[in-house]
Amino acid sequence: MHFLRTGVLDRERATECSDCRGTTRTRGAQGPAAGRLRAAAAILLTLAATTPSGFAQQAGTAPARPDKAASDLPVAPVPVPTQVSPLRTSSRDYSKPYGSWLGDPINMYRPTTISKANFGNSVRLADLVKDGKIYLSLSDAIALAIENNYDIAIARYNLDIADTDILRARSGAPNLLGAPSGLVTNTLGGSTSTLSTGGGPGGTTVGSGGAGSGSAGLTLTTSGAGPAPEALDPAVTGTIQLERQKSPQFSEFQPRSFTNTDQYNFAFNQGFVTGSSFALTWNNSRTTCVGCFDSYSPQLLSSFKATVTQHLLQGAGIWVNKRLIYQAENDRRITDSSFRQQILYTVNQVETIYWGLVQAYEDVQAKQRALEQSNQLLVDNRKQYEVGSMAPLDVVNAEMSVAADQQQLINAQSALNYQQQIIKQAITRNLNDAALSAAPVIPTDRVSLEPISEESQPVEALVQEAFQRRPELEQAVLTLRNDEITLKGARNALLPTLDVYGFYSAQGISGQPNTSCSFGAFGSCAATTGLGGYSGALSNLVNGSSPDKGVGFNLTIPIRNREAQSVQERSLMEYRQAELQLEQRYTQIRMQVVNSMYALTNDRAQVRSAEAARDYAQQSLDAEEKKLHLGASTTANVLQQQRSLATAEDNLIVAHASYAKHRADLYQMLASTLQHYGINLPEAAAGTVTAEPVIPGVEPAKPGNEPTMTPPAAPSQQALPPAQ
Repeated sequence: MHFLRTGVLDRERATECSDCRGTTRTRGAQGPAAGRLRAAAAILLTLAATTPSGFAQQAGTAPARPDKAASDLPVAPVPVPTQVSPLRTSSRDYSKPYGSWLGDPINMYRPTTISKANFGNSVRLADLVKDGKIYLSLSDAIALAIENNYDIAIARYNLDIADTDILRARSGAPNLLGAPSGLVTNTLGGSTSTLSTGGGPGGTTVGSGGAGSGSAGLTLTTSGAGPAPEALDPAVTGTIQLERQKSPQFSEFQPRSFTNTDQYNFAFNQGFVTGSSFALTWNNSRTTCVGCFDSYSPQLLSSFKATVTQHLLQGAGIWVNKRLIYQAENDRRITDSSFRQQILYTVNQVETIYWGLVQAYEDVQAKQRALEQSNQLLVDNRKQYEVGSMAPLDVVNAEMSVAADQQQLINAQSALNYQQQIIKQAITRNLNDAALSAAPVIPTDRVSLEPISEESQPVEALVQEAFQRRPELEQAVLTLRNDEITLKGARNALLPTLDVYGFYSAQGISGQPNTSCSFGAFGSCAATTGLGGYSGALSNLVNGSSPDKGVGFNLTIPIRNREAQSVQERSLMEYRQAELQLEQRYTQIRMQVVNSMYALTNDRAQVRSAEAARDYAQQSLDAEEKKLHLGASTTANVLQQQRSLATAEDNLIVAHASYAKHRADLYQMLASTLQHYGINLPEAAAGTVTAEPVIPGVEPAKPGNEPTMTPPAAPSQQALPPAQ
């Protein structure tokens, strides 16, 4: 996801927040302080430009009330996403219903099926295996991680889960289930990234829209506060009841009767975003009676009642009833940003693991060279001892050196074996294949010391770039927008309930005279004539002969209103808390970028110093060996120079790995890894990489012998031969 720079505000603007009871001011600033003072106003303006019109109209209706005590929002360059459409794992959009009345209505009542997760490795991995070995470049490692890594695969489901909350909100449901956000951090190794700010091993952080406590010390208990929105999905109900009743004879005036009653009742309910609701009931019955006093048998009754209700105070208006939709859409954007953060985190983690593998690989090579030198020195010393030109102690000293080098080589081989397993669990899904599990991984890339463009830029410019790109800032500002939605909803809930309603109803009757209606020997109950069948009842229903209509008001005033007050006060406190955390994030990101720049500068100097030390140690060893052959030095001096060379090579290997890791960390601090490596975020969301990442600043490994993973033989314990 790319971001655009926002210009410096040259004139004073005021962004009113009526529900915060304060005014947020944005001023043009000069100097380094401007980096922290240009964030929320621009981001809120950007978010407002993409907010549905109902929200914008409602937001501007309340009068502004300045409050000197209200805290001002920080103003700084802010992330402006250019990703128009949300990230999707497939072509299915779960924010839209499955099926429709025009196409396939039956699908609306069928369960959705989700395909099972793929637990197999991508084909890309098989293409890298040659002669039983995995020849892995950094680009291949990142591409394989995007396709196979479990953390990324788990995070992909969050995108669709967030869509389901939008679908739920559009139905008018009274609460949101919450969109998951945060990082999944189950991959072993390389987990020192500062972007790991939420969640723990095994899952993600608390959902951004759900109730309960939030991450990083924030509380989200009032999220979604306010009156329940109207149910926007219409509902039709129907009741059919067939009743057969026989009553005993209680007296001469109440003879035994037989009544058959069939009822067919239907209702329709629909809510609207204006705070209105419409209810229609249509009831029908057919009653036949023998021995009763009804004038008609069968008697056909039909009635309907239409009622329209409109909220005037609490729950009134488009914005109040759509606020959860706006919040669910913000949560979806938070989930998109969180997925981008997951890609940044996992790519950095895999790169850190890769450079750790390179370090372990080169360490084994260095330990092998040291062992070869020790063995050669031991052979030379034995020969010189046999001819009587060397003391036995020098041979014993060389044997001790060989044993120490063998131990260090075994340790290095064990570390390399483990590092190979670490990289494989990060880039594969299935390690149960014995051949794959046992295949050694050969890293084919090495870090280049070619300066990157960021090293020549001022630190302040990099800080501003981080302010624009970091996903945490985008998430924090969107969370702040959700808090504003909560504030307005909680404030609306303070109002009394005042509803106006109107209704219209009518009844129609039809049937045939009840010939069995009698009262002892006195004959018929009443002189009646037939009214016809059910069509006659419907005709009487709609001809206005028996209307019932009216209007009314419902008023509910909660005495003391303590619950609503507590929610409104708590939501405002949580909003202020989120403001502070947003400003704190700017400070944290600034310090992270500055620290990464300093670390990269120090690492480059350390590499140069380690190279010089290694060259000096190599020349010193060569000189000392020449002296030893000329009899001007001792074995102890040569062994000391060998130890110095081994230490210098270790330091150089560590320096190169540290530089590579800190360079990757700088890209991550700037959130520019995707741009630098050419990673396509929609492809990462879909789990398919069509174009391999292009990693700058790497070079092919120099040709040389691959280190053996066979442990060295135990040192020889043979006795020294007598000197000649």
